[in-house]
Amino acid sequence: MNPATEPLSQANSKRETFCIEAIFREQYPRVARIIARVVRDHARAEELAVEVFLKLWRNPKAQRYRVEAWLYRVALRMGLDELRSRSRRWRYETFFGLLARNVSPATPEQIHRASEEQDRVRLVLSLLKSRQAELLVLCSHGSRYGEIASILDLNPASVGTLLARAQQAFRKEYTRRYGLE
Repeated sequence: MNPATEPLSQANSKRETFCIEAIFREQYPRVARIIARVVRDHARAEELAVEVFLKLWRNPKAQRYRVEAWLYRVALRMGLDELRSRSRRWRYETFFGLLARNVSPATPEQIHRASEEQDRVRLVLSLLKSRQAELLVLCSHGSRYGEIASILDLNPASVGTLLARAQQAFRKEYTRRYGLE
């Protein structure tokens, strides 16, 4: 037995027990859906979901246990990072006057208001601490406290308190930016 090749064979056997293809087929729709809820762009969400699985493949520590929770946590963070990136890009483009004007056709008043409100919510989410934004997105996605605790690696007893604080921080930031409407 060659000690130099032994770790390699052990690594290969561990890789064989971890089936990325099965996990991808099972979890990809949920991961893409979570990201799409955050970024509101299905095509971009699918791209980011693939990146989440590439991160999983490249990270042997994440493959050991609780893979599903790891996937959702990384998916949320990638979605929030995408929002922050868009927000920065929009600020810079606006600042330099590069943003195209009157790009979208006129829409009915209600659709316009709803779209503005969604943009406001996404902007405020991008300004919150990552953990707070993750809690709010998971809650709005319909996740139960136990699921949220598992995904974010929290004590289940503290989820309610942390969620209340996140909601309070969201309200405070929203009111500071847009006032009470």
